[in-house]
Amino acid sequence: MDMHRLAMRSVRKGDRRILKEQLSKGIWRRVLRFAAPYRTWLIIFLLIIIAAAVIGVVTPVLAGRVVNQISGGGDAGTVVRIAIVIAVLAVFDAALSFTQRYYSSRIGESLIYDMRVRVFDHVQRMPLAFFTRTQTGALVSRLNNDVMGAQQAFTSTLSGVVSNVISLVLTAGVMFTLSWQITALSLVMLPVFVIPARRIGVRLQEITRESYNLNASMNTTMTERFNVSGALLVKLFGRPEVEAESFSSRAARVRDIGVTSAIYGRAFFVALQLVAALAQALVYGLGGYLAIKGHLNAGTVVTLALLLTRLYGPLTALSNIRVDVMSALVSFDRVFEVLDLDPLIKDAPDAVDLPTDARSVEFEDVRFSYPSAKEVSLASLESVAVLEERRPTEVLRGVSFRAEPGEMVALVGPSGAGKTTISQLVPRIYDVRAGRVLVGGVDVRAVTQQSLHDRIGVVSQDAHMFHDTIAANLRYARPDASDADLRVAMSDAHLGELLASLPDGLDTVVGERGYRLSGGEKARLAIARLLLKQPEIVILDEATAHLDSESEAVVQAALARALVGRTSLVIAHRLSTIISADQVLVLDDGRIVERGTHASLLASGGLYAELYRTQFSRQAIGLADA
Repeated sequence: MDMHRLAMRSVRKGDRRILKEQLSKGIWRRVLRFAAPYRTWLIIFLLIIIAAAVIGVVTPVLAGRVVNQISGGGDAGTVVRIAIVIAVLAVFDAALSFTQRYYSSRIGESLIYDMRVRVFDHVQRMPLAFFTRTQTGALVSRLNNDVMGAQQAFTSTLSGVVSNVISLVLTAGVMFTLSWQITALSLVMLPVFVIPARRIGVRLQEITRESYNLNASMNTTMTERFNVSGALLVKLFGRPEVEAESFSSRAARVRDIGVTSAIYGRAFFVALQLVAALAQALVYGLGGYLAIKGHLNAGTVVTLALLLTRLYGPLTALSNIRVDVMSALVSFDRVFEVLDLDPLIKDAPDAVDLPTDARSVEFEDVRFSYPSAKEVSLASLESVAVLEERRPTEVLRGVSFRAEPGEMVALVGPSGAGKTTISQLVPRIYDVRAGRVLVGGVDVRAVTQQSLHDRIGVVSQDAHMFHDTIAANLRYARPDASDADLRVAMSDAHLGELLASLPDGLDTVVGERGYRLSGGEKARLAIARLLLKQPEIVILDEATAHLDSESEAVVQAALARALVGRTSLVIAHRLSTIISADQVLVLDDGRIVERGTHASLLASGGLYAELYRTQFSRQAIGLADA
């Protein structure tokens, strides 16, 4: 069964197209450096494999000596002693098997841990543009499939190569020493098995690849249809029968492939057993003839027959070793490909903490364009052949303004004018291409990101919630907050009644992306998270856009209290925000075209006055009626 396992692993894994992959330079050095912390474990692991291979060859030789002692009328004590040695070797081999598995798992799981943590940490530091371009499934695959494939280089592939090479060399050496004629004739049988096995392997690779693609397609379908937004879209516009039929056809093909794969695998195993049995028959026949003629003894024939079973498995596995090694190296290369993407936003070597009294925000002739695909992404993560070459369009063109400590600045303008971009440059979601963004008179690129984020609180239009409890989502802003702090923040965000009505209170799970809450409740929970953090600078990106008039009134009252003494940049969606702003900046096509108070801009009759008539006039009527 061990021979079958080794051979089948080689056939299933061996996609020969992998040999055409172009690996990055220095891949071997990088792999060895990655494994350097585990060099001691690896050496022990290899020594155990070698010892096990030696035992596997020594045991048949000792069995042959027992037969010779019995057939030649030897000493009974010698037979007993050899039997005891065989028993001791069996016990030792069993212990080696457990020890080998221990070190294999320690090395493999440690490598998986190291690589996953490094990739996860690295990806977390990538700019937002990386996530807007990357397919989530492809990225998750790097953390799972490719990390697992790389790990196999030091467990399955490494142990397989060493074990098979040692076993093959020792077994063939001993067999040729005992009888080169029988050994040579036994190897003549190998092509009878290997040639059909390779053909079976090619077909098995094709259907296995098709199965992987179909499974990936079904996973994508389930992910898209089973999340809340996808399920709602299907219910509104989809046809359940068509969806089920499409999914059923792919699942049926996977079922058929599974049956075919099982038949091919069984055919491979039966062929291996048949050839091994024929080779053993050859050994017994020719060996028995030579033994009767006096050219060999009976023990040698038995030894050759036992060793033969250890010859075919390693030969078959090693016939595909180039593909196994390349598969592991490609997995490493795909992991390194992600690690080699340089995060655009990182702390300067001499970065300092932002001063505690930093509360002003200033833009000095800021110009900005979003990063190009080559700066932040990989073609393989976007599922495209080549990254697009299009140069990014400049989004901000010479923007300058200053928000004094405690001042509210409202950003107004048509869609695409650059309002959200401005709000993302302050906390360094992106960095400017030219000019400077200053907080408390200090360039944000000169301070540590952690100290900057500690001073800034943001509420976006689509306030994201993790699939976790209310308490966990709130504590994301302030991990050390007590339950009492959480209740105060929720009360200030006018969520006290909601909290009291929930059976599990703060332990209520909000669901994926907070979909168990209404739009207004989720928006207010995001504001509660902001109130809990109590930052010096607040950025509101249309934070009240999803609220009805009644909810907006209470939340605006809460925000008014929360913003006292704090500097705030507010992307205006409601007229009430603009009226209370100390300064209104009107943006158009990446430039500030007007600035002033609500009254002065309305009187000037420019773009703001036009926006007021088209966007805010109905709200003004509502405020007047109130």
